Amino acid sequence: MSRLYETVIGLEVHVELATKTKIFCGCSTEFGGRPNSHTCPVCTGMPGALPVLNKKVLEYAVAVGLATGCDIARYCRFDRKNYFYPDNPQNYQISQLYLPICRNGYVEIEGEEGEKRVGIHEIHMEEDAGKLIHDEREDCTLVDYNRSGVPLIEIVSEPHMRTAREVIAYLEKLKLIIQYLGASDCKLQEGSMRADVNLSVRQVGTAELGTRTEMKNLNSFRAITRAIESEKNRQIDLLEAGKCVVQETRRWDDAKEVSYAMRSKEDAQDYRYFPDPDLTPVSISDEFLEEIRARQPELPTEKRKRYKKEFDIPDYDIDIITGSKRMADIFEAAAALCNQPKKVSNWLMGETLRLLKENELDPEDIRFSPENLAKLILLTESRAVNSTVAKEVFEVMFREDIDPEKYVEEKGLRTVNDERALRRTIEKVIADNPQSVQDFRSGKDRALGFLVGQTMKAMKGKADPAEVNRLLKELL
Repeated sequence: MSRLYETVIGLEVHVELATKTKIFCGCSTEFGGRPNSHTCPVCTGMPGALPVLNKKVLEYAVAVGLATGCDIARYCRFDRKNYFYPDNPQNYQISQLYLPICRNGYVEIEGEEGEKRVGIHEIHMEEDAGKLIHDEREDCTLVDYNRSGVPLIEIVSEPHMRTAREVIAYLEKLKLIIQYLGASDCKLQEGSMRADVNLSVRQVGTAELGTRTEMKNLNSFRAITRAIESEKNRQIDLLEAGKCVVQETRRWDDAKEVSYAMRSKEDAQDYRYFPDPDLTPVSISDEFLEEIRARQPELPTEKRKRYKKEFDIPDYDIDIITGSKRMADIFEAAAALCNQPKKVSNWLMGETLRLLKENELDPEDIRFSPENLAKLILLTESRAVNSTVAKEVFEVMFREDIDPEKYVEEKGLRTVNDERALRRTIEKVIADNPQSVQDFRSGKDRALGFLVGQTMKAMKGKADPAEVNRLLKELL
């Protein structure tokens, strides 16, 4: 008879920080450069090259720590994690094992049984490794050191999550907090946010943890969900068959939906950690800590509460808008410019989300400015353009961020407000469509819609539909 098992999950989340230069040198961190073009003697591990800590990395690490309720270490230092791999030019990685910058934080999520705190064991600063590129055509492996030395923070959670849904809720909350802080863009598809999943299973009611495995560098929520379900089932099958789970590092193949053993899981002593002799310890003063605390922005939870008090928009709209820093910034700025928060919300929730979905974009990819959205709303409210024209203009604005006022004038899209011209057009439409007129007078309301459409077509879409309706009814 099968026993009941529960899954125990902890995450190690690696986040590339949004600094312009690397953690210990002045090389660019820009994504997508020509291979090995963003390198120097420091980040390629040349003998005698000395690292110098980028102050902005420390500021971002402290900001993330404060936002997640961590204790900030007033004294921390860097250690060398020794391992040999082609993408690691120094043959060690500079990280923090013994004295990390942040400890004992948490993130609140909506768990399987309601509100839940996921503990953060620690946050530490470290440098990223390079990238190996496997060229099947040439049957060789190339290495690109552009990413070597890019600053990371590693956020190590407690094993408090029990399902894939809780893991995704935790990652989404963490991603949003970091984006609001401006510490990283957290683009999983570009590798600026990656997760290692530590997972074990145990019988329900058992206090002792099972043997865990680690799946490395998962970079999409879909892959993380599938990997968790697959590994959970694999471990349960082993235990049910009377076998043992081996502590190891595994690689997830999302295309095949299976994981493979990479190596036995190393412990800290296997890396021969020791304090880095080239970097001095970091001491954080009260003044520095208060300076970072004073710069902390309004975070999503506080913003959500404020929106409910200040703006007359539905809770669902608030959740979607505050779920993206870019969208929240546009909403607030546009609402302040046009004083129409409900209209701004409608455009974001309607046409914006539709076009994002159609173009497979994220809210952070929105290109139009709040100034131009506010202008379009004011054009619509003043009936300078009708709703159909407004949607056409918005589609262009979504792609190119054009000024809607100039675009409307250049394209001759402004609503025709000449009632005599509109009345003449309607009279002609009535004369040309006697059957529809008869249908309307016989009580068929759909006939009116047809006549409105014919009028709008004759006016090339530049009439006010409400005015067309009024005049049609009057003349009929």
